[in-house]
Amino acid sequence: MTASSAAAQWVDREIVFTRVFDAPRELVFEAWTQQRHVEQWWGPNGFTTTTDTYEPRPGGEWVFVMHGPDGRDYPNRIVFDEIAPPERLVYTHGGGPDGVDVQFQTTVTFEAQGGKTRLTMRAVFRTAEELDRVVREYGAIEGGKQHLERLGEYLATMR
Repeated sequence: MTASSAAAQWVDREIVFTRVFDAPRELVFEAWTQQRHVEQWWGPNGFTTTTDTYEPRPGGEWVFVMHGPDGRDYPNRIVFDEIAPPERLVYTHGGGPDGVDVQFQTTVTFEAQGGKTRLTMRAVFRTAEELDRVVREYGAIEGGKQHLERLGEYLATMR
């Protein structure tokens, strides 16, 4: 299975990642929305994920901890705003109870291109300053590219 590498651009309050996966749209959507799959690939290189709550429905939550390769834990909370299988997923991502105040809304679109899928992940932050901080302190651009790379690697195991 081949896929293109992720491209990223950011302007003002928004980061946009795009990537084409050599997998059908339904499979890519499934990998993104089912707990048994998403825990296998979520996050940048070296991270693992432990889920407390996973309710993929509008208003449902995904409460999880990302375990970094540095030994740090990063609590997270996602609230699903919209799920339109297999074309769109919208969620609000916030920090966990450790006081990290990072919040943004992400829209993920899944566009069928023959047997492939063009995925676009658009994250909109409250302010341009918050986006700049997340890029600077958390390496959000490289982390997002690695996030999609891990998804591509996982998709190869699903076929």
